[in-house]
Amino acid sequence: MEEKLRHAREASISDKSITGKGKPPVASRAADVDLFLSQANAITGTTGKGRLIFALDATLSRQPTWDIACRLQAEMFDVTAAQGGLSIQLVYFRGLNECRASQWLANAAALKGLMERIDCRGGQTQIERVLDHTAAQAAKARVGALVFVGDAMEENIDALCQSAGKLGLLGVKAFLFQEGQDPVAGQAFGEIARLTGGVHERFDLRAPQSLAGLLRAAAAYASDGVAGLTRLAGDEPTARRLLVSLGGAR
Repeated sequence: MEEKLRHAREASISDKSITGKGKPPVASRAADVDLFLSQANAITGTTGKGRLIFALDATLSRQPTWDIACRLQAEMFDVTAAQGGLSIQLVYFRGLNECRASQWLANAAALKGLMERIDCRGGQTQIERVLDHTAAQAAKARVGALVFVGDAMEENIDALCQSAGKLGLLGVKAFLFQEGQDPVAGQAFGEIARLTGGVHERFDLRAPQSLAGLLRAAAAYASDGVAGLTRLAGDEPTARRLLVSLGGAR
């Protein structure tokens, strides 16, 4: 392992920025992130049966939620282990124009290690870029689901709906988990969920297990579709609720 890590330190940058419409991304303090990504890619590979894009708002106010999501993300891998596992790509945005995507990671240690190296910074939401990136990934190979965790929306809702519609045509359901009750975010998240055939759910950061249940349910769906979510629904009320929201047979 030490030998692999030593070689990884000499590797080139292995993560990628998601470009905006004609604007280059703002340079980030990426040395630690780039190093870890090359380490993780060398060690873990991508062997999961399902593929899930895990997108988070990393603007400054989101640090408490980021820290909790970092602790909870392992449950997505755990719940899918019996169905062949899961590969997750982390996507996050922060600052004025920074939106980045990791390599596909196949275990919780790799994802946690990456998330611990990223700090939240002030900025506005970039949900449209997340949707467009997910569509680009799905056009290359099947993506089981998009999970987005956030509390705000500061973009043009019509543009978001257009991007969500394209994602829906590719068969990727978006699971949007909203912290709090912001009505603007709620309207946008609800429309994105409707246009992709996905789910919009709210959670309370004071009860982190509610978010844990949502992440497990979305991971089960990404790994094995409705069948995976149905199996989980036998034990978890959150999974049963999401199954009902999806219509039970999609």
